[in-house]
Amino acid sequence: MIVRKATPADVPQILQFAKDLATYEKEPDAVVATEADLHAGLFGPDPLVEALIADEGGEALGFAIFYRTFSTWTGKPGFWLDDLYVRPEKRGSGAGKALLTAIAALAVERGYKRLDWWVLDWNEPSIAFYKKLGAKAMDEWTVYRLDGEALKTVAGG
Repeated sequence: MIVRKATPADVPQILQFAKDLATYEKEPDAVVATEADLHAGLFGPDPLVEALIADEGGEALGFAIFYRTFSTWTGKPGFWLDDLYVRPEKRGSGAGKALLTAIAALAVERGYKRLDWWVLDWNEPSIAFYKKLGAKAMDEWTVYRLDGEALKTVAGG
């Protein structure tokens, strides 16, 4: 198995993985992104995110999408891991660890200070996996989101 940078040819698979992840997270209709949206975000003139693919013999086992953040506390960038997904039948193969290892290596290589992500409270297999790697839960933090009409209202519209 190898971990490689995603290419434009991977966009359909990335979109399918995103849909599979949404289904796993009990939100099967939540993905509204299109292939064009993902292509623009990954490979447009001003890419917003990076993606890695865990690949075995030309078969995509899973993917990770991440982007740069900045911490005023450290004064350094970090990465936010937006999605990490491995096909159910390939879980336990080392693909998830290989993807996280590759992102961590990029962060260290670039002088970044941290890698953050969310995990659903009920996702015990992933929580156990992350803890085994040495990740710490940020239990004292609560995630908030503005979207839809609330976002428009706050924006003055």
